[in-house]
Amino acid sequence: MMGMPRGGRLFLATCLCSLFVLVLYFQSITKPEPALKTGGRTVKSRRSPLQTLYKGDQLQPSTAQKSLQGRRELLEQACLSHTRKRRVLSPEDLKHLIVDDKHGLIYCYVPKVACTNWKRVLMVLTSDGRYTDPLAIPANEAHVSGNLRTLSEFSVTEINQRLRSYLKFIFVRDPFERIVSAYRNKFTRSYNTAFHKRYGTKIIRRYRSDPDPEAMERGSDVSFREFVQYLVDPRTQREEPFNEHWERVHSLCHPCQIHYDVVGKYETLEADASAVLRLATVEGTVQFPTSGKSTRTDGNMAAHFFKHISPFYQKKLFNLYRMDFFLFNYSTPEYLRTR
Repeated sequence: MMGMPRGGRLFLATCLCSLFVLVLYFQSITKPEPALKTGGRTVKSRRSPLQTLYKGDQLQPSTAQKSLQGRRELLEQACLSHTRKRRVLSPEDLKHLIVDDKHGLIYCYVPKVACTNWKRVLMVLTSDGRYTDPLAIPANEAHVSGNLRTLSEFSVTEINQRLRSYLKFIFVRDPFERIVSAYRNKFTRSYNTAFHKRYGTKIIRRYRSDPDPEAMERGSDVSFREFVQYLVDPRTQREEPFNEHWERVHSLCHPCQIHYDVVGKYETLEADASAVLRLATVEGTVQFPTSGKSTRTDGNMAAHFFKHISPFYQKKLFNLYRMDFFLFNYSTPEYLRTR
């Protein structure tokens, strides 16, 4: 080494330095996450959810594992092909991400995609015994702000620690079925007077020709056509953000910035929910409630509602929700008439 020219020694030293930096880097990304301290309690580091789900020791992954891995890969590919610049998320962007420090879970809730039952399950898991049966928790209590912690409540360092080490999951649904479900729940149920007053009166005044005074006052008989007009009207989002019940999933949960380990689907809700609880090793502690609804919004019901929507508005609505269709691999509905 001493006999080397000065330039050669500098080059070798640079190479050794670079190698050292690389070793440190790979050590940092392969070593386990440090334990997190949460409210005086220490959460032990655990095997990465991705290792458990997609890099298990078994030679033949299960059909369920292959399906979940396929969804995750499709989502990542879709994000790569359609996301030119990734913006930095703010605390406001993280308000839909519920955190369970005890079991190392992060769940992004999407209204009209079984989020009430998921909130009930997480209340059981985080309650230290106060709740034991999800269905015993009233639906309105599940949605009370403060009953569950969200990622927006933590510091930047704490947020990053949790995003790196917790099991992150989301449940999605065919976008148009979700829209119909939101309409049916918020505008055709007599008990939703707050939505009738807040949105119904505005929709009727704006899109109904010669509305009668009672309709303008109560806002309780909004038609699906009027609701669609409201959604696609450029003025709507200029005036205020969409309500969470019809906001696009990619705007609520930011799946191209946050790498979800599990993308569950409403269409395979029970199987996917069981997979999440199994990965969290809590399947013996709580069960995901099965739905007893006989009038669940499905493709046939959505087709019935869209039958009365003109091709012009169908196309505008599809363009509005196009990214959700694309990111989560939903096909264009067969009933859609966009020509």
